[in-house]
Amino acid sequence: MLSTHASAQQTDVERFDLYGGFTYFMTPNLNLDEHGFHFQAGYNVSRMMAVGFDYSNATGHNSLTPNLLTMSDQLVVQTALHDLALQGLLPPGYQLAVPTGASTQTFAAGPELTFRDFRRVTIFIRPDIGAIREVARPHPADPISALIVQGLAPSGTKTSWASFYGFGEGVDWNASKHLALRFQFDEVYNHLFNDLLKDSRWTTRLSIGPTFRFGGNILEAKKK
Repeated sequence: MLSTHASAQQTDVERFDLYGGFTYFMTPNLNLDEHGFHFQAGYNVSRMMAVGFDYSNATGHNSLTPNLLTMSDQLVVQTALHDLALQGLLPPGYQLAVPTGASTQTFAAGPELTFRDFRRVTIFIRPDIGAIREVARPHPADPISALIVQGLAPSGTKTSWASFYGFGEGVDWNASKHLALRFQFDEVYNHLFNDLLKDSRWTTRLSIGPTFRFGGNILEAKKK
């Protein structure tokens, strides 16, 4: 049984790892979906430990409504709508919702645990700690929402940086010692636009794409 297990393990662990692929972000409490690309560069320290850098960039859109704002900003919006109603400028049943485009970037670095007990499959888990940057571009569809947006984001765009933390995991299907297909999942917690949005949020990232390995077999190097 021991010899069977040993033969099933991976015997080639290349020193470097480069990944590039498609990524999909989901932020449910903002009803925000984004699509883009994902890049990773890794260095295998040993059979079970790697360190690396992670970057992703995605864009999407949603609709912002007053209930998502901080209490102080909700009061500003309510006051403005009330004043418009008193002047007879607010249509009956008017509901404020502002279509908004979003562009999100993530930056992370750190360790990763890898499990190579199967020749064709590599399983990995990692902590996710890094920074996230998002640019929001509201597109008001009527004069009333344009007036509200002018008060909350006078420049027409709003940018926010925040730290995030969470976890990630995934699997590589090893086509050869130099090429694999990677599937991965990350879940991170952040509070972007904390001066405008009242709630922090969980963001899910799904990614798929090829990974390329090179630099020589570190297991053979250790035998020398």
